[in-house]
Amino acid sequence: MTENEKPLDQAVEDELKGVPEHLREGGDADDVVTEMLESLRRDLEGAKQEVLYAQAETQNVRRRLEREKDEARAYAATGFARDILSVADNLARAVQAIPESLRADDSMKGLVIGIEATQRELEKVFASHGITRIAAVGLPLDPNQHQAMLEVPTADHEPGTVVSEMQAGWMIKDRLLRAAMVAVAKAPD
Repeated sequence: MTENEKPLDQAVEDELKGVPEHLREGGDADDVVTEMLESLRRDLEGAKQEVLYAQAETQNVRRRLEREKDEARAYAATGFARDILSVADNLARAVQAIPESLRADDSMKGLVIGIEATQRELEKVFASHGITRIAAVGLPLDPNQHQAMLEVPTADHEPGTVVSEMQAGWMIKDRLLRAAMVAVAKAPD
């Protein structure tokens, strides 16, 4: 017999040298291996769950950042828009203050047309940036868009109806830039 031709029992004994005794016996070894496999399966399932949670969290963060970016882009001009509203108010007052005699005067007609064109252009720029005027006169008072400055006793309108506007209100997209300052009807005394 050569080295490779050892008796089967001797070859098995040589292979098992260094293996702990509790692993050598068939029943215990199978139980240990089964227990180790179950432990590995539990660890794998736990790792899979953690990966799924991490992926979901990453997706949520991505969506939130995208939404914040869209809002920042949509409302970036809010501060500037609030500041320019006083310019729009003054321009509207200037157009309203022009008497009919100046509108008919040929020497002033160009100036009047220019001021009105400037007002229309400003309104066009506002509209292109989602800035819109709040409707007020003739509507019921909406505390989310109107600021009641005074009550006017009248029988011509339902109580709580806006009868005049002292200062225009403005929205940017779906947010309030400035509430309309209004006078509201109340029942006569």
